[in-house]
Amino acid sequence: MHQPAPADDDPRPQPPEPPLPSDCCDGGCDPCVYDLHAEAMRDYRERLERWRRRHPGAD
Repeated sequence: MHQPAPADDDPRPQPPEPPLPSDCCDGGCDPCVYDLHAEAMRDYRERLERWRRRHPGAD
């Protein structure tokens, strides 16, 4: 039977740092730092959901 990994071996994912207002140049970049952050947040939420399934009751 598969045992869940101890929390030390499977740390909870951490959210990405949001960009600072000064990180955006307001030049219409594609992708903008805010677009990149939104993508990183989607990835973080997916990783967090998988982690929560491996660690029920950890919250």
